[in-house]
Amino acid sequence: MRAKQFMPFAALKGLTEALQAQEKIVVPQAELSEDQLADLDEKMHRLHAGSLVTVVYYQKGEYLKKTGMVAKILPQARQLQVVNTRIDFDAIYSIDVLEGDTL
Repeated sequence: MRAKQFMPFAALKGLTEALQAQEKIVVPQAELSEDQLADLDEKMHRLHAGSLVTVVYYQKGEYLKKTGMVAKILPQARQLQVVNTRIDFDAIYSIDVLEGDTL
């Protein structure tokens, strides 16, 4: 019964998450130049399942970075799956191939 004394007390559940959400700075998605689009298109066409990549992409008002192995390329859905994360082609800002793979 004494152990209950030492359990953490959260008077307002979710307060910490709400405060962190308010700290987030929302940024607009950047428009890529023709050269950037051409470079990205070339990399996407040469990419294959099993490549180890770092992808910078836009989601819900912020840019995220995902590093991992390409699991699938889904052209019909216009998505790239890196590990368990599906990323829309239109949201991709940059792709870098890691280790022995070269693009």
